[in-house]
Amino acid sequence: MNALPSLRRRPPAPLEQHALEEIRFIRDTMERATSWTAFPGWGLVVIGVTAATVAALAARAPSSAAWIQTWLAEAVLAVGVGTAAMAFKARRMGSAPFSPGWRRFALSFSLALAAGLVLTVALARAHETDLLPGLWMLLYGVGIRTAGAFSVAPVRVMGYAFMLTGIVALFTPPGWRDALMAVSFGALHVGFGAWIARRHGG
Repeated sequence: MNALPSLRRRPPAPLEQHALEEIRFIRDTMERATSWTAFPGWGLVVIGVTAATVAALAARAPSSAAWIQTWLAEAVLAVGVGTAAMAFKARRMGSAPFSPGWRRFALSFSLALAAGLVLTVALARAHETDLLPGLWMLLYGVGIRTAGAFSVAPVRVMGYAFMLTGIVALFTPPGWRDALMAVSFGALHVGFGAWIARRHGG
């Protein structure tokens, strides 16, 4: 009569314990493999410094078209700096510059950038450029947060910070646009870049 309860209370067999340990090992290995750690902190700092400088220049732009062109030039520069910094950090860490993790990050991020480019053209043609700063910050934040699923935690937090500043920019007077651009693309890049550099190897 007491045999069945004793069988139910017995600890898991060694084979079952081994299987659970193997499952945990596989899960942890997959999580590490999908985390792309070559996101360049110091590269972000450089991008932030150039963006703060461009914000001062853009504030003196003689027209909306010149203002947009100034920031598009900064975007091209930022992509170049970011790509070079990523490749340098990846090589220093002993990993492939364009690894599967980088490709997943780049694809997720580029979709938001493409949407931002299309909307920029549409709003510029409609002479609704006052919406552009908030739109850029919001979509950049969405792209960083989405792509950050394949990177380290500070990248995801940075995405949320850009989304928040974008929402603020959409509901503030147009005269604040250059100050908010300096705060977001300038100060946020510098702050999060330094955080990433200290915590994740540059």
